[in-house]
Amino acid sequence: MRILIVEDEIRLAETLGQIMIEQKYAVDIVHDGEMGLDYGKEGQYDVIVLDVMLPKLNGFEVVKHLRAAKNATPVILLTARDETVDKITGLDCGADDYMTKPFVPEELLARVRALARRQGDIILEEMKYADLTLNLSTYLLYRDAKSVHLGYKEFEVLKLLMSNPNLVVTKESIITKVWGMESDAEDNNVEAYISFLRKKFFFLGSKVNIGTLRKVGYRLEELQ
Repeated sequence: MRILIVEDEIRLAETLGQIMIEQKYAVDIVHDGEMGLDYGKEGQYDVIVLDVMLPKLNGFEVVKHLRAAKNATPVILLTARDETVDKITGLDCGADDYMTKPFVPEELLARVRALARRQGDIILEEMKYADLTLNLSTYLLYRDAKSVHLGYKEFEVLKLLMSNPNLVVTKESIITKVWGMESDAEDNNVEAYISFLRKKFFFLGSKVNIGTLRKVGYRLEELQ
């Protein structure tokens, strides 16, 4: 799962980020409303955790802009104010949930999971492409009875490719969604993990190949 945290209290943002990372979630953190809007529009997130009182754009404005741009990513608003009118305003702007500070981290995690489930209607336990099956809980990649364990970034790269079957996924998109927008990762990092995955496909005896579109990106292909 990929989470965007928009929070101007640095220590709180870092704490929330660490909690999410411990749950094996990929996390991006920004500290003002304008950056939050930019990230929310450009990144593909499962949930956005958004503070209300932010510099440049407040949380209500960020949600309004996201919804106006047809971005349906679930949003949890965070605020230090426990006034019903604020909750109504947030929900009317297009937010999906609302939490008042201070809160228990476990409750936030539960609400994040609930929104992610609601977005997908069902919780996928595995993804399939041709003769390969990727277990989303164990990070195991299967072909028939044979399996191999994937590292975290191998898993994230393959999940992204399986989510876009037969479509080209650009290197820039892979870097953004797997390493994060502010990462120093470059094309050679992506190439390395594509190579790791190809070796594991070969180990499994799979007919699946990761095809390369020169200077553009990669896509899954089933060899005949």
